[in-house]
Amino acid sequence: MHESKAILVIEDDTDTRNLFLDVLEAQGFYTISAENGIAGIQQAQKHLPDLVICDILMPDMDGYSVLTTLRQDPVTAIIPFIFLTGSNTQAAVRKGMELGADDYLTKPSTIEDLLRAIAVRLEKQALLRYCYTTNSYPTSEPLPLSVDSESIFPLVPQLQAVFDFIEDNYRQGITLSDVAKAVGYSSAYLTNRVKELTGEPVNVWIVKRRIAAARPLLKDTNQTIEQIATILGYKNACHFSRQFRQHNNGQSPKAWRKQHQLFQATRNVKLQLIKTHGKVGNLIPLSCSSKVNY
Repeated sequence: MHESKAILVIEDDTDTRNLFLDVLEAQGFYTISAENGIAGIQQAQKHLPDLVICDILMPDMDGYSVLTTLRQDPVTAIIPFIFLTGSNTQAAVRKGMELGADDYLTKPSTIEDLLRAIAVRLEKQALLRYCYTTNSYPTSEPLPLSVDSESIFPLVPQLQAVFDFIEDNYRQGITLSDVAKAVGYSSAYLTNRVKELTGEPVNVWIVKRRIAAARPLLKDTNQTIEQIATILGYKNACHFSRQFRQHNNGQSPKAWRKQHQLFQATRNVKLQLIKTHGKVGNLIPLSCSSKVNY
């Protein structure tokens, strides 16, 4: 139950607003309602709710203006804000993100989607408050990529849950929708958020993790391309091969394997010769030949 958490619902449609209020109250939240943007701002400033859910298309003042006003007021600036709207265009999502929205749910959304988004936002807000009170602030700057195939993701604290889910499930054929559902964001918002912080969308990170796992399988095992594709969650080898080419300078899995296995074999021979002769300088270059008199 969430008796201590207050949620403000700003929605001009009476039926929709009452439905949200009933659902939230049934979950133990304390609810506050507003029938338009102006009333919503007044309620937010009066009650300082733990979270705001706001429609975008409303008379007199739209949701974008509500968010802008709240973000400009130091008292309400850090309140988590979730847009709920019938518009899911990229331009609409981008505008909401630029204004500082925390999430963006499109109508129709299930009750489960709404409650999951609320839970995620409240948990992150609690973490921020903890960091504030303990003076232990997480960095917002992404750190360099690791070269370890087991950890190819940038270390962006805001996206840790996203990358953790991909790491745990990339072999299961997951999609953007699966990741968004797991972390409590809408697919459109998550796509833009991840791209904003990393330069790449969610789907690319899923593919990158699969390809990183494919390379040691190609180099160090005798499994077929089809078997490796299946292990990594691909429905067919053609799809795997196409994505592999995109991330390996156009090389097919078969060509990449041949090149790297040959390199490894050559390297092993050289290492053995070094062990036998003691020093690299004692070796005769393979490209040169000594004159031999018979």
